[in-house]
Amino acid sequence: MDKEVDPRVLAVIDEKRLSGPRLTPVEIVAKMGVFDAREKPYDAAWLATGDNVIATIWAEYVNVSAGGRWFCLESLDAQHRADGGARTLNQIQRAKDRLVLLKRTFDAGQGFRAVLQTNRIAIVELESSKGAKVSTRVRDDDEWHVASWEPEQRLAVLVRGPRGWVPTEAEIETAKARGGAPAEEKAAAEVVDSASAEEVQAAAVAYITRHFSGYGYKAENVTSRNVGHDIEVSNAKGAMLLKVAVKGTSVGTPTFRLTNEERAASTRDPLWRMVVVSDATSAAAQHKIYKPTELTQAPGFDPAG
Repeated sequence: MDKEVDPRVLAVIDEKRLSGPRLTPVEIVAKMGVFDAREKPYDAAWLATGDNVIATIWAEYVNVSAGGRWFCLESLDAQHRADGGARTLNQIQRAKDRLVLLKRTFDAGQGFRAVLQTNRIAIVELESSKGAKVSTRVRDDDEWHVASWEPEQRLAVLVRGPRGWVPTEAEIETAKARGGAPAEEKAAAEVVDSASAEEVQAAAVAYITRHFSGYGYKAENVTSRNVGHDIEVSNAKGAMLLKVAVKGTSVGTPTFRLTNEERAASTRDPLWRMVVVSDATSAAAQHKIYKPTELTQAPGFDPAG
């Protein structure tokens, strides 16, 4: 709600709203290069033309530093809403998709474009109220970037404007009190991972499929063929680039082994690679690619089997 927004932030939003053409929230995102915006009206981040990432910035969570810099805290806990309640499956997927895109910009050292948004209800009720609707959405002409990504704290810091500045610890603590950051007890609870080995593996395969697809490659899941790899990666012309054996790890599933088929494929196929996705079932999932000669360097690799 507008009354929850810092007046300095609200003034910028009002200026942009009054100076530009009247567009719906979906039309704004579509004009920024998201062709399928109408199919994803409830998403909180989108991949636009030119591999540009666009993300919603909820104005209610924007903090203004003593020096006038804007920043907000991004929870890496995809399982819970801002009020601590559990998200639905659709909400979890949207949260994970947003984090994947933000992490992509962080890894690449790139910024992202933002749409500033206020809501018609209290921000803490955004995902729990059926009456939640966008009040105002405007395009922010200033670029944002992910200044820090801290999986251990389940927290990232998003900053508006040039790189090289981060909020102080005191400013971060003040921002946590405003919301948008995971409660400490929730973050600690996430350490307990009850996912089965099959669920971890499925999450890892889905993660890697999204990763390569996000870069414009075709990523085909061939796990059911039992050919010694899980995903075949090819370019737009159909040329095969990689044959990837995917391994997922988590707190509850810290190790993995290669199957006999994977071992055989690793020695005969020059395109074979192993990709290990750590914290596969969490929003903080990360991956690393290993050549056949580097398998023993992979954390969690069990040579037996």
